[in-house]
Amino acid sequence: MKQQHVPVTVKPNRERQHRMTAAVLSLVLQGLGQLYNRQWIKGICFLILEGVGLAYLIPRLNQAVWGVWTLGEQTQRFVKVNGSTVLQQGDHSIFLLLNGIIVLLVFFVLLLLYIFNIRDAYITGKLREEGKQATGASASLRYLLDKQFPYLFLSIPALGILFFTIMPILFTITLAFTNYSAPDHIPPAKLVDWVGFKTFTDLIQLKSWSHTFFGVLTWTVIWAILATVTTYFGGVLVALLIEQKGIRFKKLWRTIFILPYAIPQIISLLLMRNLFNGQFGPINTYMKAFGLEGLPWLTDPFWAKVTVVIVNMWIGIPVSMVLILGVLTAIPRDLYEAAEVDGASGFQKFRIITLPFIMFATTPVLIMQFAGNFNNFNVIFLLTNGNPLRGDYQYAGSTDLLVTWLYKLTLDNNKFNMASAVGIIIFLIIASFSIWNFRRSKSFKEEDMIQ
Repeated sequence: MKQQHVPVTVKPNRERQHRMTAAVLSLVLQGLGQLYNRQWIKGICFLILEGVGLAYLIPRLNQAVWGVWTLGEQTQRFVKVNGSTVLQQGDHSIFLLLNGIIVLLVFFVLLLLYIFNIRDAYITGKLREEGKQATGASASLRYLLDKQFPYLFLSIPALGILFFTIMPILFTITLAFTNYSAPDHIPPAKLVDWVGFKTFTDLIQLKSWSHTFFGVLTWTVIWAILATVTTYFGGVLVALLIEQKGIRFKKLWRTIFILPYAIPQIISLLLMRNLFNGQFGPINTYMKAFGLEGLPWLTDPFWAKVTVVIVNMWIGIPVSMVLILGVLTAIPRDLYEAAEVDGASGFQKFRIITLPFIMFATTPVLIMQFAGNFNNFNVIFLLTNGNPLRGDYQYAGSTDLLVTWLYKLTLDNNKFNMASAVGIIIFLIIASFSIWNFRRSKSFKEEDMIQ
Protein backbone atom coordinates (compact mmCIF):
# COMPACT_ATOMS: atom_id res chain seq x y z
CA MET A 1 0.00 0.00 0.00
CA LYS A 2 1.35 3.27 -1.07
CA GLN A 3 1.80 5.72 1.83
CA GLN A 4 0.41 9.19 1.27
CA HIS A 5 2.44 12.15 2.49
CA VAL A 6 0.61 15.27 3.66
CA PRO A 7 2.53 18.38 2.66
CA VAL A 8 3.46 20.53 5.67
CA THR A 9 4.44 24.14 5.27
CA VAL A 10 7.51 24.78 7.36
CA LYS A 11 8.11 28.38 8.20
CA PRO A 12 11.62 29.59 8.22
CA ASN A 13 13.05 29.91 11.74
CA ARG A 14 13.58 33.60 11.20
CA GLU A 15 9.82 34.19 10.74
CA ARG A 16 8.90 32.09 13.75
CA GLN A 17 11.16 34.14 15.99
CA HIS A 18 9.41 37.47 15.54
CA ARG A 19 7.59 37.37 18.88
CA MET A 20 10.69 36.46 20.91
CA THR A 21 12.94 38.86 19.05
CA ALA A 22 10.52 41.74 19.50
CA ALA A 23 9.97 40.94 23.19
CA VAL A 24 13.70 40.64 23.93
CA LEU A 25 14.45 43.89 22.10
CA SER A 26 11.73 45.68 24.12
CA LEU A 27 13.16 44.09 27.24
CA VAL A 28 16.57 45.54 26.46
CA LEU A 29 15.29 48.98 25.52
CA GLN A 30 11.71 50.18 25.58
CA GLY A 31 10.42 50.73 22.03
CA LEU A 32 13.03 48.64 20.19
CA GLY A 33 10.56 45.78 19.77
CA GLN A 34 8.05 48.13 18.15
CA LEU A 35 10.75 49.44 15.81
CA TYR A 36 11.63 45.82 14.92
CA ASN A 37 7.93 45.29 14.12
CA ARG A 38 8.07 48.36 11.87
CA GLN A 39 5.80 50.38 14.14
CA TRP A 40 8.01 53.44 13.87
CA ILE A 41 5.89 56.09 15.60
CA LYS A 42 4.88 53.83 18.47
CA GLY A 43 8.47 52.73 18.96
CA ILE A 44 9.75 56.32 19.02
CA CYS A 45 7.03 57.28 21.54
CA PHE A 46 8.08 54.42 23.82
CA LEU A 47 11.75 55.43 23.47
CA ILE A 48 10.95 59.05 24.38
CA LEU A 49 8.90 57.95 27.39
CA GLU A 50 11.73 55.75 28.62
CA GLY A 51 14.21 58.54 28.12
CA VAL A 52 12.07 60.97 30.12
CA GLY A 53 11.47 58.36 32.79
CA LEU A 54 15.16 57.51 33.15
CA ALA A 55 16.08 61.20 33.24
CA TYR A 56 13.67 61.59 36.17
CA LEU A 57 14.49 58.38 38.04
CA ILE A 58 18.29 58.02 37.73
CA PRO A 59 19.18 61.02 39.95
CA ARG A 60 16.32 60.35 42.40
CA LEU A 61 15.62 56.63 42.78
CA ASN A 62 18.67 55.77 44.86
CA GLN A 63 18.09 58.73 47.18
CA ALA A 64 14.39 57.83 47.45
CA VAL A 65 15.07 54.24 48.48
CA TRP A 66 17.73 55.38 50.96
CA GLY A 67 15.39 58.03 52.41
CA VAL A 68 12.47 55.64 52.86
CA TRP A 69 14.74 52.94 54.32
CA THR A 70 16.68 55.10 56.80
CA LEU A 71 14.49 58.23 57.27
CA GLY A 72 17.72 60.21 57.48
CA GLU A 73 20.99 59.80 59.32
CA GLN A 74 22.09 63.31 60.29
CA THR A 75 20.19 65.85 62.36
CA GLN A 76 20.29 69.59 61.99
CA ARG A 77 22.92 71.14 64.30
CA PHE A 78 25.17 74.11 64.88
CA VAL A 79 28.88 73.72 64.03
CA LYS A 80 31.93 75.92 64.45
CA VAL A 81 33.32 77.24 61.15
CA ASN A 82 36.27 79.62 61.28
CA GLY A 83 35.37 80.66 64.79
CA SER A 84 31.72 81.38 64.08
CA THR A 85 28.66 79.23 64.71
CA VAL A 86 26.86 78.07 61.58
CA LEU A 87 23.65 76.11 61.29
CA GLN A 88 24.31 72.88 59.37
CA GLN A 89 21.22 71.46 57.70
CA GLY A 90 20.44 67.81 58.38
CA ASP A 91 18.08 65.22 56.99
CA HIS A 92 14.37 65.91 57.27
CA SER A 93 12.81 62.49 57.81
CA ILE A 94 9.30 63.44 56.74
CA PHE A 95 10.41 65.11 53.50
CA LEU A 96 12.58 62.09 52.75
CA LEU A 97 9.62 59.78 53.31
CA LEU A 98 7.22 61.88 51.24
CA ASN A 99 9.65 62.36 48.34
CA GLY A 100 10.53 58.67 48.47
CA ILE A 101 6.89 57.61 48.15
CA ILE A 102 6.36 59.97 45.18
CA VAL A 103 9.45 58.71 43.35
CA LEU A 104 8.52 55.07 44.02
CA LEU A 105 5.01 55.69 42.65
CA VAL A 106 6.51 57.21 39.49
CA PHE A 107 8.78 54.16 39.26
CA PHE A 108 5.72 51.93 39.60
CA VAL A 109 3.91 53.74 36.76
CA LEU A 110 6.95 53.55 34.48
CA LEU A 111 7.36 49.87 35.35
CA LEU A 112 3.78 49.21 34.24
CA LEU A 113 4.50 51.07 31.00
CA TYR A 114 7.66 48.99 30.52
CA ILE A 115 5.72 45.73 30.99
CA PHE A 116 3.03 46.94 28.58
CA ASN A 117 5.73 47.76 26.02
CA ILE A 118 7.11 44.17 26.16
CA ARG A 119 3.66 42.65 25.92
CA ASP A 120 2.74 44.87 22.99
CA ALA A 121 5.93 43.93 21.11
CA TYR A 122 5.32 40.23 21.78
CA ILE A 123 1.71 40.32 20.54
CA THR A 124 2.63 42.28 17.41
CA GLY A 125 5.48 39.84 16.69
CA LYS A 126 3.05 36.96 17.03
CA LEU A 127 0.72 38.59 14.50
CA ARG A 128 3.63 38.85 12.08
CA GLU A 129 4.34 35.14 12.52
CA GLU A 130 0.73 34.43 11.57
CA GLY A 131 1.22 36.40 8.39
CA LYS A 132 -0.79 39.40 9.50
CA GLN A 133 0.28 42.96 8.98
CA ALA A 134 1.37 44.96 12.02
CA THR A 135 -0.94 47.92 12.59
CA GLY A 136 0.37 51.34 11.70
CA ALA A 137 0.20 54.52 13.74
CA SER A 138 -3.13 55.69 12.30
CA ALA A 139 -4.74 52.28 12.77
CA SER A 140 -3.43 52.06 16.34
CA LEU A 141 -4.79 55.51 17.11
CA ARG A 142 -8.15 54.64 15.56
CA TYR A 143 -8.30 51.39 17.57
CA LEU A 144 -7.40 53.32 20.71
CA LEU A 145 -10.17 55.88 20.18
CA ASP A 146 -12.81 53.39 19.04
CA LYS A 147 -12.24 50.37 21.29
CA GLN A 148 -10.19 51.62 24.22
CA PHE A 149 -11.67 55.11 24.58
CA PRO A 150 -12.98 54.62 28.18
CA TYR A 151 -9.61 53.25 29.35
CA LEU A 152 -7.76 56.07 27.58
CA PHE A 153 -9.69 58.82 29.36
CA LEU A 154 -10.00 56.97 32.66
CA SER A 155 -6.21 56.78 32.80
CA ILE A 156 -5.99 60.56 33.34
CA PRO A 157 -8.14 60.67 36.52
CA ALA A 158 -6.52 57.38 37.56
CA LEU A 159 -3.14 59.12 37.60
CA GLY A 160 -4.70 61.95 39.62
CA ILE A 161 -6.14 59.43 42.09
CA LEU A 162 -2.76 57.72 42.34
CA PHE A 163 -0.89 60.88 43.32
CA PHE A 164 -3.60 62.89 45.12
CA THR A 165 -5.53 60.11 46.88
CA ILE A 166 -3.44 56.96 47.16
CA MET A 167 -0.16 58.78 47.83
CA PRO A 168 -1.52 60.67 50.91
CA ILE A 169 -3.07 57.42 52.16
CA LEU A 170 0.26 55.61 51.81
CA PHE A 171 2.01 58.49 53.56
CA THR A 172 -0.50 58.39 56.43
CA ILE A 173 -0.19 54.63 56.77
CA THR A 174 3.59 54.76 56.89
CA LEU A 175 3.51 57.44 59.62
CA ALA A 176 1.71 54.98 61.90
CA PHE A 177 4.81 52.76 61.83
CA THR A 178 7.19 55.54 62.89
CA ASN A 179 7.75 57.46 66.13
CA TYR A 180 6.91 60.83 64.50
CA SER A 181 5.62 62.71 67.56
CA ALA A 182 6.49 65.51 69.94
CA PRO A 183 8.69 66.20 71.78
CA ASP A 184 11.52 63.83 70.84
CA HIS A 185 10.99 63.06 67.17
CA ILE A 186 10.05 66.25 65.33
CA PRO A 187 12.31 67.07 62.34
CA PRO A 188 14.54 68.78 61.46
CA ALA A 189 15.98 69.01 64.98
CA LYS A 190 15.35 65.29 65.57
CA LEU A 191 15.12 62.29 63.29
CA VAL A 192 12.18 59.92 62.92
CA ASP A 193 12.66 56.14 63.11
CA TRP A 194 10.70 53.10 62.03
CA VAL A 195 9.15 51.40 65.07
CA GLY A 196 6.95 48.75 63.46
CA PHE A 197 3.64 48.07 65.28
CA LYS A 198 4.75 49.75 68.52
CA THR A 199 2.29 52.64 68.02
CA PHE A 200 -0.65 50.23 67.70
CA THR A 201 0.43 48.19 70.73
CA ASP A 202 0.85 51.39 72.79
CA LEU A 203 -2.61 52.51 71.75
CA ILE A 204 -4.17 49.28 72.97
CA GLN A 205 -1.89 48.18 75.82
CA LEU A 206 -0.70 51.37 77.54
CA LYS A 207 -3.38 52.29 80.06
CA SER A 208 -3.08 56.03 79.49
CA TRP A 209 -3.77 55.59 75.76
CA SER A 210 -6.07 52.56 75.81
CA HIS A 211 -8.46 54.17 78.32
CA THR A 212 -8.86 57.17 76.02
CA PHE A 213 -9.04 55.09 72.87
CA PHE A 214 -11.73 52.68 74.04
CA GLY A 215 -13.68 55.49 75.74
CA VAL A 216 -13.71 57.63 72.61
CA LEU A 217 -14.39 54.60 70.40
CA THR A 218 -17.40 53.58 72.51
CA TRP A 219 -18.89 57.07 72.36
CA THR A 220 -18.17 57.26 68.62
CA VAL A 221 -20.13 54.06 67.95
CA ILE A 222 -23.02 55.18 70.20
CA TRP A 223 -23.05 58.59 68.53
CA ALA A 224 -23.00 57.12 65.02
CA ILE A 225 -25.94 54.83 65.80
CA LEU A 226 -27.98 57.54 67.55
CA ALA A 227 -27.25 60.18 64.92
CA THR A 228 -28.14 57.83 62.06
CA VAL A 229 -31.29 56.37 63.60
CA THR A 230 -32.71 59.69 64.84
CA THR A 231 -32.16 61.60 61.61
CA TYR A 232 -33.28 58.74 59.38
CA PHE A 233 -36.50 57.84 61.16
CA GLY A 234 -37.13 61.50 61.97
CA GLY A 235 -37.00 62.16 58.24
CA VAL A 236 -39.32 59.21 57.57
CA LEU A 237 -41.83 60.50 60.12
CA VAL A 238 -41.83 64.05 58.77
CA ALA A 239 -42.11 62.85 55.15
CA LEU A 240 -45.04 60.55 55.99
CA LEU A 241 -46.82 63.33 57.85
CA ILE A 242 -46.41 65.75 54.95
CA GLU A 243 -47.68 63.16 52.45
CA GLN A 244 -50.78 62.31 54.49
CA LYS A 245 -54.12 62.91 52.78
CA GLY A 246 -55.81 66.11 53.91
CA ILE A 247 -52.58 67.92 54.74
CA ARG A 248 -52.78 71.40 53.20
CA PHE A 249 -49.91 73.61 52.03
CA LYS A 250 -47.58 70.65 51.43
CA LYS A 251 -45.09 72.78 49.50
CA LEU A 252 -44.92 75.23 52.40
CA TRP A 253 -44.22 72.41 54.89
CA ARG A 254 -41.52 70.96 52.66
CA THR A 255 -39.87 74.37 52.31
CA ILE A 256 -39.93 75.06 56.05
CA PHE A 257 -38.26 71.76 56.87
CA ILE A 258 -35.62 72.17 54.18
CA LEU A 259 -34.57 75.62 55.46
CA PRO A 260 -32.12 74.31 58.12
CA TYR A 261 -30.35 72.35 55.39
CA ALA A 262 -30.18 75.38 53.10
CA ILE A 263 -28.34 77.46 55.70
CA PRO A 264 -24.57 76.85 55.86
CA GLN A 265 -23.89 74.31 58.58
CA ILE A 266 -21.23 76.42 60.27
CA ILE A 267 -23.75 79.23 60.87
CA SER A 268 -26.39 76.87 62.26
CA LEU A 269 -23.92 75.18 64.59
CA LEU A 270 -22.39 78.39 65.92
CA LEU A 271 -25.90 79.76 66.47
CA MET A 272 -26.87 76.60 68.33
CA ARG A 273 -23.74 76.90 70.43
CA ASN A 274 -24.98 80.26 71.68
CA LEU A 275 -28.57 79.07 72.10
CA PHE A 276 -27.45 76.24 74.37
CA ASN A 277 -25.05 78.36 76.39
CA GLY A 278 -25.61 77.42 80.04
CA GLN A 279 -25.31 80.94 81.45
CA PHE A 280 -26.47 83.35 78.79
CA GLY A 281 -28.25 81.14 76.26
CA PRO A 282 -31.91 81.94 75.40
CA ILE A 283 -33.02 78.36 76.07
CA ASN A 284 -31.97 78.43 79.71
CA THR A 285 -33.31 81.99 80.03
CA TYR A 286 -36.77 80.88 78.88
CA MET A 287 -36.66 77.81 81.12
CA LYS A 288 -35.92 80.03 84.12
CA ALA A 289 -38.78 82.36 83.11
CA PHE A 290 -41.14 79.37 83.46
CA GLY A 291 -39.71 78.51 86.88
CA LEU A 292 -37.44 75.71 85.62
CA GLU A 293 -33.77 75.38 86.34
CA GLY A 294 -31.51 75.70 83.36
CA LEU A 295 -29.57 72.68 82.18
CA PRO A 296 -25.77 72.47 81.72
CA TRP A 297 -26.21 71.76 78.01
CA LEU A 298 -22.58 72.06 76.97
CA THR A 299 -20.70 71.77 80.27
CA ASP A 300 -21.99 68.47 81.65
CA PRO A 301 -20.71 65.29 79.87
CA PHE A 302 -24.17 63.68 79.67
CA TRP A 303 -26.10 66.79 78.60
CA ALA A 304 -23.39 67.74 76.12
CA LYS A 305 -23.91 64.39 74.38
CA VAL A 306 -27.69 64.90 74.42
CA THR A 307 -27.22 68.36 72.93
CA VAL A 308 -25.08 67.20 70.00
CA VAL A 309 -27.63 64.49 69.17
CA ILE A 310 -30.52 67.01 69.23
CA VAL A 311 -28.66 69.55 67.12
CA ASN A 312 -27.66 66.86 64.66
CA MET A 313 -31.35 65.94 64.27
CA TRP A 314 -32.07 69.58 63.42
CA ILE A 315 -29.51 69.46 60.62
CA GLY A 316 -29.92 65.85 59.46
CA ILE A 317 -33.69 65.29 59.38
CA PRO A 318 -34.29 67.54 56.29
CA VAL A 319 -31.83 65.45 54.29
CA SER A 320 -33.61 62.22 55.14
CA MET A 321 -37.00 63.86 54.60
CA VAL A 322 -36.16 64.90 51.04
CA LEU A 323 -34.81 61.43 50.31
CA ILE A 324 -37.89 59.68 51.68
CA LEU A 325 -40.27 62.03 49.84
CA GLY A 326 -38.69 60.90 46.58
CA VAL A 327 -39.07 57.24 47.50
CA LEU A 328 -42.71 57.66 48.53
CA THR A 329 -43.67 58.97 45.11
CA ALA A 330 -42.28 55.78 43.51
CA ILE A 331 -44.46 53.36 45.51
CA PRO A 332 -47.35 52.06 43.31
CA ARG A 333 -50.73 53.39 44.51
CA ASP A 334 -52.52 50.16 43.64
CA LEU A 335 -50.67 48.40 46.47
CA TYR A 336 -52.34 50.71 48.99
CA GLU A 337 -55.71 50.31 47.27
CA ALA A 338 -55.41 46.53 47.45
CA ALA A 339 -54.44 46.74 51.13
CA GLU A 340 -57.45 48.97 51.86
CA VAL A 341 -59.74 46.47 50.14
CA ASP A 342 -58.33 43.78 52.45
CA GLY A 343 -59.05 46.00 55.44
CA ALA A 344 -55.44 46.82 56.39
CA SER A 345 -54.95 49.54 58.98
CA GLY A 346 -52.68 52.51 58.45
CA PHE A 347 -49.90 50.97 60.54
CA GLN A 348 -50.19 47.65 58.66
CA LYS A 349 -49.89 49.47 55.31
CA PHE A 350 -46.80 51.24 56.62
CA ARG A 351 -45.20 48.04 57.95
CA ILE A 352 -45.97 45.83 54.92
CA ILE A 353 -45.73 48.27 51.99
CA THR A 354 -44.12 51.60 52.85
CA LEU A 355 -41.28 50.53 55.14
CA PRO A 356 -39.94 47.69 52.92
CA PHE A 357 -39.90 50.01 49.89
CA ILE A 358 -38.15 52.76 51.82
CA MET A 359 -35.58 50.39 53.33
CA PHE A 360 -34.90 48.74 49.99
CA ALA A 361 -34.29 52.04 48.22
CA THR A 362 -32.38 53.81 50.97
CA THR A 363 -30.25 51.12 52.66
CA PRO A 364 -27.07 52.12 50.75
CA VAL A 365 -27.71 55.75 51.74
CA LEU A 366 -28.32 54.69 55.34
CA ILE A 367 -24.94 52.92 55.39
CA MET A 368 -23.31 56.04 53.98
CA GLN A 369 -25.01 58.15 56.63
CA PHE A 370 -23.64 55.87 59.34
CA ALA A 371 -20.13 56.21 57.89
CA GLY A 372 -20.60 59.98 57.63
CA ASN A 373 -21.81 60.25 61.23
CA PHE A 374 -18.91 58.09 62.42
CA ASN A 375 -16.65 60.83 61.02
CA ASN A 376 -19.01 63.76 61.66
CA PHE A 377 -16.35 66.34 62.42
CA ASN A 378 -18.38 69.52 61.98
CA VAL A 379 -21.12 68.97 64.55
CA ILE A 380 -18.74 68.00 67.35
CA PHE A 381 -15.95 70.45 66.58
CA LEU A 382 -18.14 73.52 66.02
CA LEU A 383 -20.67 72.82 68.77
CA THR A 384 -18.60 71.53 71.69
CA ASN A 385 -15.01 71.25 70.38
CA GLY A 386 -15.03 67.84 72.09
CA ASN A 387 -15.62 69.40 75.51
CA PRO A 388 -16.26 69.16 78.40
CA LEU A 389 -12.72 68.09 79.22
CA ARG A 390 -11.90 64.82 80.91
CA GLY A 391 -8.84 64.66 83.12
CA ASP A 392 -8.34 60.93 82.62
CA TYR A 393 -8.26 61.20 78.81
CA GLN A 394 -5.20 61.88 76.67
CA TYR A 395 -5.93 65.06 74.70
CA ALA A 396 -9.68 64.28 74.39
CA GLY A 397 -12.95 65.52 75.86
CA SER A 398 -16.27 63.86 76.70
CA THR A 399 -17.87 64.44 73.30
CA ASP A 400 -14.81 63.87 71.13
CA LEU A 401 -15.20 61.37 68.33
CA LEU A 402 -12.25 59.43 66.95
CA VAL A 403 -11.99 61.92 64.08
CA THR A 404 -11.94 65.01 66.33
CA TRP A 405 -9.48 63.28 68.68
CA LEU A 406 -7.34 62.56 65.63
CA TYR A 407 -7.47 66.27 64.76
CA LYS A 408 -6.35 67.28 68.26
CA LEU A 409 -3.57 64.70 68.27
CA THR A 410 -2.28 66.02 64.96
CA LEU A 411 -2.63 69.79 65.02
CA ASP A 412 -2.69 70.58 68.73
CA ASN A 413 -0.28 68.04 70.17
CA ASN A 414 1.93 66.82 67.28
CA LYS A 415 1.27 63.13 67.98
CA PHE A 416 1.36 62.30 64.29
CA ASN A 417 2.11 58.60 64.61
CA MET A 418 -0.74 58.02 67.08
CA ALA A 419 -3.12 60.03 64.90
CA SER A 420 -2.17 57.93 61.88
CA ALA A 421 -2.86 54.74 63.82
CA VAL A 422 -6.27 56.09 64.85
CA GLY A 423 -6.97 57.03 61.21
CA ILE A 424 -6.14 53.49 60.04
CA ILE A 425 -8.43 52.01 62.70
CA ILE A 426 -11.27 54.35 61.66
CA PHE A 427 -10.83 53.25 58.05
CA LEU A 428 -10.84 49.56 58.97
CA ILE A 429 -14.00 49.92 61.09
CA ILE A 430 -15.91 51.94 58.50
CA ALA A 431 -14.83 49.84 55.53
CA SER A 432 -15.55 46.51 57.27
CA PHE A 433 -18.94 47.61 58.55
CA SER A 434 -20.02 49.17 55.26
CA ILE A 435 -18.99 46.20 53.10
CA TRP A 436 -20.47 43.64 55.48
CA ASN A 437 -23.74 45.53 55.89
CA PHE A 438 -24.14 46.40 52.22
CA ARG A 439 -23.61 42.80 51.10
CA ARG A 440 -26.32 41.67 53.53
CA SER A 441 -28.84 44.27 52.37
CA LYS A 442 -31.68 43.50 49.97
CA SER A 443 -30.47 46.33 47.75
CA PHE A 444 -27.40 44.24 46.97
CA LYS A 445 -29.01 40.79 46.90
CA GLU A 446 -32.13 41.77 44.94
CA GLU A 447 -30.95 44.68 42.85
CA ASP A 448 -33.31 43.70 40.01
CA MET A 449 -36.40 43.70 42.24
CA ILE A 450 -37.49 47.15 41.12
CA GLN A 451 -37.12 47.86 37.42
